[in-house]
Amino acid sequence: MRIVMTGSGYVGLVSGACLADFGHEIICVDKDERKIAKLREGGVPIYEPGLADLIARNVKAGRLSFTTDLATSVADADVVFIAVGTPARRGDGHADLSYVYDAAREIAGALKGFTVVVTKSTVPVGTGDEVERIIRETNPDAQFAVASNPEFLREGAAIEDFKRPDRIVVGIEDERARPVMEEVYRPLYLNQAPLLFTGRRTSELIKYAANAFLAMKITYINEMAELCERVGADVQQVARGIGLDNRIGSKFLHAGPGYGGSCFPKDTLALVKTAEDSGAPIRLIETTVAINESRKRAMARKVIGVCNGSVRGKTIAVLGLTFKPNTDDMRDAPSLSIIQALQDGGAQIRAFDPEGIEAAQPLLQNVDFFHDPYAAAQGASAVVLVTEWDALRALDLSRLRGVMAGNGLVDLRNIYRPEVAEAAGFIYDSVGRGMAPEPEMLVEAAE
Repeated sequence: MRIVMTGSGYVGLVSGACLADFGHEIICVDKDERKIAKLREGGVPIYEPGLADLIARNVKAGRLSFTTDLATSVADADVVFIAVGTPARRGDGHADLSYVYDAAREIAGALKGFTVVVTKSTVPVGTGDEVERIIRETNPDAQFAVASNPEFLREGAAIEDFKRPDRIVVGIEDERARPVMEEVYRPLYLNQAPLLFTGRRTSELIKYAANAFLAMKITYINEMAELCERVGADVQQVARGIGLDNRIGSKFLHAGPGYGGSCFPKDTLALVKTAEDSGAPIRLIETTVAINESRKRAMARKVIGVCNGSVRGKTIAVLGLTFKPNTDDMRDAPSLSIIQALQDGGAQIRAFDPEGIEAAQPLLQNVDFFHDPYAAAQGASAVVLVTEWDALRALDLSRLRGVMAGNGLVDLRNIYRPEVAEAAGFIYDSVGRGMAPEPEMLVEAAE
């Protein structure tokens, strides 16, 4: 099939490359000329494991190409996906659908013959109705159907998620779209991936409902972590104990500094706004959003705690900046709030991340960046582990302690065992594992 992917960001690029790998002819379109030029030259504008090789293989095979010319690409397409950004709108938190509607207008003017237009972007309930209205108004003679096909890709594991999905959700109102979408995903039948057809509005809501539930699950275990710290329990054992219950499951029960990234923060907020506008407020998600926002900054208090109650004039090393490992995505990363809170307290920040430094630099002011964790820790009073990159899972703690001025180690991902960190000379604090260390135990090398 000839498929056009409108938008060559994270979702569009991964989806386009995977569909090309299935044998479809894919054209990825984007208005950003620099992005398209980079892709044509063999570069990849985002970091996702395996994506560069996947793109190169399919470009070489002639199944994947890149252009800024949407009109020409759409004219001969069987399917046109809309995979543009839907960021939270400034001021009110609603999803900004301007890019989706602009794409719909441009697609409408180029349609020739029957075409299925598919919203791949995460959009609020009713967006497909508006896309259909826009296309019909712009081009009354167009033969088309509008479908919803939300993505469920985890950054860092997106290719695997696309090729071996838990489910494929397609929302339609026009039955002509069904065989077309079945053909798009026919290669996945070999993996027995469930293809769930629903109404279009139902499909749109499924994505928000799924992300909000997972965000709520993360927030729940973080609340349990707070309780564990107060009563001397271990949140990791609590998580295992409840996760073994098949009704609950073990995924998304890892306590940490709060969720971030391109999906959960904006999707939970958008769902809250949709529910409010519909007269059916979702109090659980409203509370989830509020707790998560306050938690990120609260994590800085752990660092301040291992620095005898003040970080003023002290150097703090932040290891891991992206919102999760195996991505360079800094959107709503907990590190941003943590670093800002530490800077507000008078700290000097040195930071390390394997892939996120380029993306982090425009977002963080007065931060020194390093490409080696030990270099970042040089002269630091405390080190805070924010993102569980593989490169941070087996640090030489004795070496790390040796380059520092102080002995504070705050592990916000519970990577290390307390007894191992303490044996290396650290005053160690983590998330949800018993009581925090006593401040008077902390020392500086100068003492």
